[in-house]
Amino acid sequence: MPETVLSVKNLRKSFDSLEVLKDISFDVERGQVISVLGPSGSGKSTLLRCLTQLETIDSGEVAICGESLFSAGKYAEKGRLAGISLKVGLVFQNFNLFPHMSVMDNIITAPVRVKKIPKADAIKTAEGLLERIGLSDKADYYPYQLSGGQQQRVAIARALALDPEILFFDEPTSALDPELTGEVLRVIRSLADRRMTMIIVTHEMAFARGVSDRIIFMEGGVIAEDGDPETLFTNPKNPRTREFLMKAEEK
Repeated sequence: MPETVLSVKNLRKSFDSLEVLKDISFDVERGQVISVLGPSGSGKSTLLRCLTQLETIDSGEVAICGESLFSAGKYAEKGRLAGISLKVGLVFQNFNLFPHMSVMDNIITAPVRVKKIPKADAIKTAEGLLERIGLSDKADYYPYQLSGGQQQRVAIARALALDPEILFFDEPTSALDPELTGEVLRVIRSLADRRMTMIIVTHEMAFARGVSDRIIFMEGGVIAEDGDPETLFTNPKNPRTREFLMKAEEK
């Protein structure tokens, strides 16, 4: 029986009088790759920020790996929240690497400080991750010495170093030149091949169609459509989904 890694029910989030997320509900099973599409302002990034505790939830229910993050109008107690936060990883648009740290230190700092992993073990894990992302020779480099694509691959390795149960990507290629986008997408595809559970907010339509088990299309703070990639791309039920995809093809 499939294991539910993330459960979201009736999630709402407002900023002052602007309701950005309106009654969002969906589940994610272990090993699923879900791409979230939609126009700017549809609530995609806010959804990820709520699920990773970077924004506060107003109402609804969120459970990660069976543990309640938020329910009945309140968050879990502080100690449990810290444990839940370690089950998720987030890769930002703009890398967010520590500029004063080497690539190796960027990757091992959180495992050593937060998870109390012995430094030698953290280094061994980091070396394996750098090999997977094709940057074994960059361990001693600093972020300014790397291309944008290389920095984003290091950011992915940093997130993976904490061994999360689910990995979130917020437009991981939006800050990259087109020629650097492919190297980042190849890393994400390799994670999908390993059945890493992922939610990817992206504007890369062909990539989303090829890598995803499901597509969620958001519009105006709601999930307008949720389905398998082929059906959604070839025969979307919602007129707004159809319009969005047609405009995307024209670009």
